[in-house]
Amino acid sequence: MKFGFIMFPTQDAIPPGDLGVLLENRGFESLFMPDHTHIPAVTPERYDVMNLAPEFKNGMDAFVALGAIAQATTTLQIGTAVLLVTERDPIITAKEVASVDVLSGGRMNFGVGPGWINQEMRNHGTDPDHRWKVMRERVEAMRQIWTHDIASYHGDHVSFDRIRSWPKPLRKPHPPILVAGNGPNVAQRVIAYGDEWIPMLRPDVLDHITEFKKTARKPGTDEPIPVTLFGGELDDVDAYAAAGVDRVLFWVRPQDTARMTTTVDHIALSLGSRLR
Repeated sequence: MKFGFIMFPTQDAIPPGDLGVLLENRGFESLFMPDHTHIPAVTPERYDVMNLAPEFKNGMDAFVALGAIAQATTTLQIGTAVLLVTERDPIITAKEVASVDVLSGGRMNFGVGPGWINQEMRNHGTDPDHRWKVMRERVEAMRQIWTHDIASYHGDHVSFDRIRSWPKPLRKPHPPILVAGNGPNVAQRVIAYGDEWIPMLRPDVLDHITEFKKTARKPGTDEPIPVTLFGGELDDVDAYAAAGVDRVLFWVRPQDTARMTTTVDHIALSLGSRLR
């Protein structure tokens, strides 16, 4: 089992590149960036957006942070956990993912989710009722861009014809697509347009992961689909391993360099020989 971190990069926290170097030096496998373009000040639904941690609205852009990490590290896997693709143009996002993959030498991992704050999606022109279909079409469209010199895609929510876009990702056919979600249809979504599953830590998630690892297979193969657990707890890593989790991401609050070093060293010491 591999271990990594998630942190919102903020102006007052350890710089993303420095955090990447710290994790790489301590033997961690990965560093992922979350994504919120903004947080609505008011929502018609009963979302408690006023009580979200400040980094949800203060976080830097995920791709800018990943570019810094890519240039500062050499072996660390990097990625999004998760990018809200319902709020991003797929042609631009395809170029951003490919660019980070090239800058990192093929270390990009593309975690995707539909979002959960309805007004945030509406502000980007996405109807929340269609978010899962929008996400699928945008991911499928990006795959076309990454894998074809001249790409076309025509769906209900995404449509373009005969475009050229470079660079292409170094990782072939493209960076792994980690599909988020904890609901009853997530396995079908992962199999349909993803490469891995990235559930959040929730009650009963380990039972769901155990069943997923037993039954879900990549189309045309008998190969189990990897699972990355988003927001794992340090005390429960043995249970995650028993359930078949392939990667655990510890979600940490933004901290300055000194405090983050202490946090990382504590987790590294606790994991001991489990680190690579």
